[in-house]
Amino acid sequence: MTKEARKSVLKLSALAFGLSFALASQAQDATADQQQPSTPAAQTPTELDRVQVVGSRARGRTAAETAAPVDVITAEQLRQAGVRETGQILQMLEPSFNFSRTFVSDGTDILRPATLRSLGPDQVLVLVNGKRRHQQALVNVQQTIGRGSAGTDINAIPVSAIDRVEVLRDGASAQYGSDAISGVINIILRQQTDETLGSMELGQTYEGDGEVAHLGLNTGFKLGDGGFLNLTGEYRDRGETNRAGPDLLRVSPPRVTQRLGDADAKDAYLWMNGELPLGGGELYWFGGLSKREGDSSGFFRTGDDNRTVPELYPDGFLPNIITTVEDGSLALGWRMNLNESWDIDLSVNHGRSQFGFEEKNSVNVSWWYEPIDPLDPTGAQFNESPTSADTGTLEFTQTTLNADLRGTIDWGIGNSPLSLGTGLEWREDGYKIEAGDPVSYMYGRTDDRNIPIFGQAGDIAQPGIQGFPGFSPREAVDESRHNWAAYIDTEANLTSDFLLGAAVRYEDYSDFGETVTGKLSARLDMSPTFAIRSTISTGFRAPGVQQLFYGQRSTNLNAEGILTDTLTARQDSDVTRAFGIEPLKEEESVNFTLGVAWRPNEKFALTVDIFHIDINDRIIFSSNIQPEDPATCGPLNAGCPIRAILDPIGVGQVLFFTNAIDTKTEGVDIVADYNTEAWGGNLDLTALLHWNTTTVNKRHSDSSVLAPGVLFDDTQVTLVEEGQPGEKHILQAFYTLNQWEFTLRENYFGEVSGEGFTPGIKETWGGKWLTDIAVGYNINEKWRVTLGANNVFDVYPDKWDAGIIDPNNPGLNNPFPALGFIYGWETLPFGINGGYYYAKLDFRF
Repeated sequence: MTKEARKSVLKLSALAFGLSFALASQAQDATADQQQPSTPAAQTPTELDRVQVVGSRARGRTAAETAAPVDVITAEQLRQAGVRETGQILQMLEPSFNFSRTFVSDGTDILRPATLRSLGPDQVLVLVNGKRRHQQALVNVQQTIGRGSAGTDINAIPVSAIDRVEVLRDGASAQYGSDAISGVINIILRQQTDETLGSMELGQTYEGDGEVAHLGLNTGFKLGDGGFLNLTGEYRDRGETNRAGPDLLRVSPPRVTQRLGDADAKDAYLWMNGELPLGGGELYWFGGLSKREGDSSGFFRTGDDNRTVPELYPDGFLPNIITTVEDGSLALGWRMNLNESWDIDLSVNHGRSQFGFEEKNSVNVSWWYEPIDPLDPTGAQFNESPTSADTGTLEFTQTTLNADLRGTIDWGIGNSPLSLGTGLEWREDGYKIEAGDPVSYMYGRTDDRNIPIFGQAGDIAQPGIQGFPGFSPREAVDESRHNWAAYIDTEANLTSDFLLGAAVRYEDYSDFGETVTGKLSARLDMSPTFAIRSTISTGFRAPGVQQLFYGQRSTNLNAEGILTDTLTARQDSDVTRAFGIEPLKEEESVNFTLGVAWRPNEKFALTVDIFHIDINDRIIFSSNIQPEDPATCGPLNAGCPIRAILDPIGVGQVLFFTNAIDTKTEGVDIVADYNTEAWGGNLDLTALLHWNTTTVNKRHSDSSVLAPGVLFDDTQVTLVEEGQPGEKHILQAFYTLNQWEFTLRENYFGEVSGEGFTPGIKETWGGKWLTDIAVGYNINEKWRVTLGANNVFDVYPDKWDAGIIDPNNPGLNNPFPALGFIYGWETLPFGINGGYYYAKLDFRF
């Protein structure tokens, strides 16, 4: 679209907002003239419509009436899940949601990637009470799901504060803005004021580790005439799990050297949600604070490794990564009914995510072996280094201003008015990287790579503290960008049976320019019990400021399985320009859904929806770009362009963000519910079935140095296409009889594949059914006790194949099981903990 056309769309959007406001104001004045001043109805804030689901701005629209598929997970369903982490609950109850577990992955060990429809964590938009939720500061830079992305920390929202969760399984960039490519998750907070609700849970795995102690409290108070304040406090202590096998290759006698499983985590939350009648409308606010402390580990360093100091660690050491995740948010707004048909909503929303790293049980070998006299490399050495350090802090901030107007216009078409939503939004995103302690990143005390420092094995010592080297002043950044948007969202019943909706959104970013997205949706009720629904939309995702400004040196495995000094080069930097990598631009997508909804009676309901999502110029993290074999290079690295770029900066491989692939994702969702009276009680049966396939249609590169297949190699294609389950099914039965409650749930996780740690060797982990059971007893109206087990049959992923993969190449094998990685590494959707049992007490007073 031309710049002139975009400006026209912008003017029309702003004009629509202004005209709608003027019409609504005139209607308000006319209504006020016809009413007595003492009539309270026109000024009653509590009459603002509450029957609303994500995906439609029309008043009173329920999930069963929308043109797009929407799942609503209630507070009771959240309670029955048997776990207390919001992300883990959604994985157990929403089939299109994935909450992959990982380990030995730095910060991703404690902050897991949350995805919809097997796309990226930053391609799903999270809302709280209908307002945009800020993203996390952490960038997933290891070989995990969501590699190169920074999504939303879904676990920063305590489950005790949640009234319901709405999941829109449809592209919605035109309605809600950037990131809503795979869908929208809208978390609605509790408003109750009648009592205090509490929950306590104790549990552990069958192996006796992973102990969980959880306490959640939610209470509320009435404020004024129709206002309320709802408060939530929650604390959870989750112990680590470890399913590592003995290290058969590196230590003698063999012993467990790794920590493979869930990180130790302690979480604390304080949240609020409130409203207060004010000025003929209502003032509202919500938000909260959360703090999470994590304890995980890096990759084991052996006693004879060049990265080890035998005087400190004669038997080697396991670097200990301590993380602190602090999250805060506050939304403040005012809304009112202008009349019976129109309402206005003005709000400001600020959020901050801070992720701090600390390294323990480690060493900077370059500090230890640094010669006291730089002119005498073999002379006396300092023989001293701290074994712990602050390795730096990441921080993401977001401030959003919204002005939204919603109402109806009698437009003379069909038998219903035109529902219109329009608004303006301004948003600023900021990103900051704070450097760690000098010992965490420096090469010796002078950070001068011209001074030769040799480790114990005679090779050049690596800079920084081992495990997670710190962010240096070179990576430190404090940058921001802003954008503003205007949208129009309309919907109307052209006939009593035919619903048609349209939305258009214009956005202007300060760094990469303008974009326009649109959406059409329709629903045809063929009968009172059967409907056909469909949507088609265009979408976009602007590069996150995390992707724009992140840079780091770290230690990763290279293709030969050797720990290697690795540079994550900031986009549009000297390094990326040397490779010919263009600055990041936005992703563009087309999203199509077609489905049916059938409800033959009050007991049974069925929906079937197919979807298709094309994404062009998808922003990804490149492969690990490694230098050529020095034996093939001429003088001054002639004929070896990669080595010529990397050698001067002293790293063994480099990665960067780039728009390198086009993908296609297709699938189908089936949701069926049935409830009936049975055996003297009530039985609810639910089946939620999800299939998807993702294909990398094209790999492209602007670089004259890196071919598309090098920039994004086959191992990364496998991660995108097969790293998340292609099937995810949930079958659940909930039965109540007098004071008893019985829950039986089956979760099926389809097969996944990976080869990120074994290039050229693709390993597939087969699909598994996991069974959850729970028995609850309501002692009285105030107390309920529940005993349950998740994964009751103690199912684990398939073991990682340690045998010879290629009979024609006996040297091609997978060494990781012999290092203790029994069940795999990069892509395990339900983890490796096995069975978990618990006891839970719910109470109210």
